[in-house]
Amino acid sequence: METRKVQRLGPSTLAMTLPAEWASEHGVEKGDEVSLRTGGKGTLTVMPESVSSEDTEAIIRADDLDAQAVERAIVAQYVLGRRVIRIEREEGALDSAHINAVYQAETQLMGLGVIEETPESISIRCSVDPEDFTLDNLLERLERTGRTMRGEAIKSLAHGNPDLAQRALNRERQANKIFVLLLRLIFTAYQNPNLARAVGLDSGFPLIGYRSIAKNLELTADNAEDIAEIVMEADGHALNVESATMRQIRELTDLVDEITSVAVEAAVRRDYDLTIEVRKLFQEIDETERDILDGLPEMSNDDLLQVREVLVSLQQTAQYAMRNAEIAANLALNEESEHTSIR
Repeated sequence: METRKVQRLGPSTLAMTLPAEWASEHGVEKGDEVSLRTGGKGTLTVMPESVSSEDTEAIIRADDLDAQAVERAIVAQYVLGRRVIRIEREEGALDSAHINAVYQAETQLMGLGVIEETPESISIRCSVDPEDFTLDNLLERLERTGRTMRGEAIKSLAHGNPDLAQRALNRERQANKIFVLLLRLIFTAYQNPNLARAVGLDSGFPLIGYRSIAKNLELTADNAEDIAEIVMEADGHALNVESATMRQIRELTDLVDEITSVAVEAAVRRDYDLTIEVRKLFQEIDETERDILDGLPEMSNDDLLQVREVLVSLQQTAQYAMRNAEIAANLALNEESEHTSIR
């Protein structure tokens, strides 16, 4: 770690010099303005103006990449916060597979659109403005999307309605779009602390926790997708169980909905009491699941397997909520509250 000596320039002004190598790298010269940002634990961040105004562009050279690799590279550059992504070949025209990969990536990512296309290259631009979103709001949206998918999948099991299950499957793309947008905002806020405030944070400290919460919520949407696929594959698109058992499964789903919602609320509100509530809900979910399994009558192995797969998906979702509550507890206990004093 490099140290700098603070000097006094006047009765009330303290100053220190900027490292010459850093100034040269970022094009900072005499008379330029820099941005200052205070953070937690007494930190002060100095940023050149170019950080907040830079319109970054990434070039993906497709010559040695197959279509899937190109698609993954576009998603990665989107997550890294690039404003413009250009896909090109150094020799010859782009293959049809590469072109299709670009348009496939476009459908997966929010705010992305083709702005220029030639036989040798395609340029796509992201129109997302970080100030249009907050991370808290996107986390809540992702949780609601997964909850809606789960509700549709379980209701379709109860009524043998494959249309509801298909509706849940169709929502998976929207859940993925929200998740990848969350990643983009998290990465850009990490790279540019000025953006942390734009996306609703007072400091960059919560970003690592938010990354984990977002991934857990994306996995809960996958769990709901798994249940919807069980519906599509089951005979009559329903579980072969008694109505009382199906009622118990729906009650279990209500508890899972509650725990996922409360865990996210605990994180965005930095509320330690809500994390305690999540732990109580998890114990209730565990007991309810055991009651369902213990009360199952004799049935075929295939029918039993389907019931267990549904219960496993619901249990996994509750476990992801517990992980989110653990992160929420860390965020909450890093701040002054009725439970904690920080000195």
